[in-house]
Amino acid sequence: MQPEDLTGSFAEDSARGTRGRSDWAYAMLHEAIREGTIEPGQRVMETEISAWLRISRTPVREAIRRLQAEGLLEHSASGGLAVALYDLRAIGEFYATRESLEGAAAAMAARHADATELRILTATLEAMRALPADPRAHARENQAFHELIYRAAHNRFILKSLQVLLNFVPLLGRTTYHDPGRAEDALREHAEIVDAIRSRDTARAEDAARRHIRHAYESRVRVVSEDVRSAAQKRSLRRPPPGPPERAGLALPQPESG
Repeated sequence: MQPEDLTGSFAEDSARGTRGRSDWAYAMLHEAIREGTIEPGQRVMETEISAWLRISRTPVREAIRRLQAEGLLEHSASGGLAVALYDLRAIGEFYATRESLEGAAAAMAARHADATELRILTATLEAMRALPADPRAHARENQAFHELIYRAAHNRFILKSLQVLLNFVPLLGRTTYHDPGRAEDALREHAEIVDAIRSRDTARAEDAARRHIRHAYESRVRVVSEDVRSAAQKRSLRRPPPGPPERAGLALPQPESG
């Protein structure tokens, strides 16, 4: 091998390593946004993310660019980038779109789901009934349940569209499972959807899925409204601290690997 070939090989290995670190940084940031560790409206600083993940700023910069291109990060009024924050109008648009797509997915699942997919849907529903009273646990299993329906629809375009749409759920704020009674209502609605799919009743499956998303939207509005009231109350009680204000940084968990 000629020296220039060896140099080229090292360059390729380095590029692959950078891409790998960038993909990992993207996955870590995406998960932190999805889990609410980095909240809607919170600024994302390249230097802080680099220190958190213990990697150089180059792969972090690439990961941040991907998240910005996907709409998860946006320019902040105070400068820099922040996790996108949706208003009630955007939330309404989100749920209107999701209602149409979820209805179509449920109808297709009623038509195309195989025996294995039906068993997994039923087992997942039973597992959700045994969950503790933890809104975030219910939210995680809820997403898994809906993704099972998307796959059971056997339509790659519906699957891709809904997976992209679900990326924006963390931007809406706290999960709808913080709305009192929502966990119990959602379980009943999920059972109606599964029953319709198992019965191969496409019209009933679509109607049940659409009603489920409409009820989720109503819960979302209540949760957002409560958050707005709570934030306003905290602001009214807040007093300016003595001395110069401290810079608010990211409170992030330590990653398991780098």
